[in-house]
Amino acid sequence: MTEHPPVIVHPPTPSGGRRVTVHGQIVGLAHGRGDVAEFLRRAGVAEPAEDIALDDPRLVEWRGGNLDDWPMPSA
Repeated sequence: MTEHPPVIVHPPTPSGGRRVTVHGQIVGLAHGRGDVAEFLRRAGVAEPAEDIALDDPRLVEWRGGNLDDWPMPSA
């Protein structure tokens, strides 16, 4: 069985946000990198938030795009 990173950022929703899970638990709906980092800080993954390596594939799995994909919500 393949091991997944502890953090998963799911594909964008129609609202433009991306659901974030840590160890299988939903921690919030992110609308940008800063939100993801803050959710991880609050979950105790790392701190301070600005030191979290969001591009580390051992920590974060980005589904449906990468850390630069934040589509605008549909009207």
